[in-house]
Amino acid sequence: IKQDDKQYLIYTFSTYTPSAYPTLKQKTKLKLPTTDVPDAIGGSPERQGSTFTYGPYNDPVPAGALEPASVRYEFTRPLIYATLLERDMEVSHWGGNLAFEERYWLTNQGAHLKENFNRVQWAATQYYNPPTSALRSLNVPLKVGSLNPYFTDDIGNVSTSRFRSSKKEANLELKPRYPVFGGWKYSFRIGWDADLRQFLRRVKSPEGGHVLKVPFLEGPKMGEGVSYGKVEVRVILPEGAKNVKFETEVPLVAVEEMLHRTFMDTVGRMTLKLTAMSVVDETRDKPIIVSISLTPWNPLLNRFE
Repeated sequence: IKQDDKQYLIYTFSTYTPSAYPTLKQKTKLKLPTTDVPDAIGGSPERQGSTFTYGPYNDPVPAGALEPASVRYEFTRPLIYATLLERDMEVSHWGGNLAFEERYWLTNQGAHLKENFNRVQWAATQYYNPPTSALRSLNVPLKVGSLNPYFTDDIGNVSTSRFRSSKKEANLELKPRYPVFGGWKYSFRIGWDADLRQFLRRVKSPEGGHVLKVPFLEGPKMGEGVSYGKVEVRVILPEGAKNVKFETEVPLVAVEEMLHRTFMDTVGRMTLKLTAMSVVDETRDKPIIVSISLTPWNPLLNRFE
């Protein structure tokens, strides 16, 4: 498409509900985010605004039956996809701090430009802000009380960011160095600190039990959504942590335990590495709960942290 053109997507589906059993009667409703729908193929739907109704089908439908249909609708927004997200959470038991860092490899899966990028034309649009398929900015909501945020990429520090914090919210607004059009890529990292007391609790145990509860995924929260091809989460525990157990509702494809060594460490820090594939925004609300044993002398292993 051209730089200022509308973007259209095609959604292909079955008007029959996927079922392992015969279905006697059914009806399918499809609600789209716009009324600009130039094509609707298959199924003979009844249209009301942005809603398409297929059926009702009163004749019995056998198990596994499909009735292909597709619609083409306007969606002039970026299709944000992270091929890889590496997320680290480092527990500093001595300093009472939980340090977050996230490294993103982003791409826009929207329609590619059929002409060269015109920077003069792009600069002119900044005055009236029309809909665009390019990724202009990212909004990252953080937990209240977060501090010391940073935003860097392969070149260095990116100054086009804004951090707003109050008693009710904390929000990090990121603006890439350039607009990310369809097929373009942008890699960067962000990080911030948080008070460990918001995430760590002590439990009664002769071995000094602690429970850490952290979100599996935070990151950008956009109206058009963000999807992830692969997510690697590392929970870096205090040095000397033992009896490590964890649980999460996120489907994992790999779990690995390793040692992570940093400056002034002695034996290294136990680290959990959790890997998930094909992750979507809904995972934001799912926590990781880690229980560890930490005897009173353990924090002294890294007293100069």
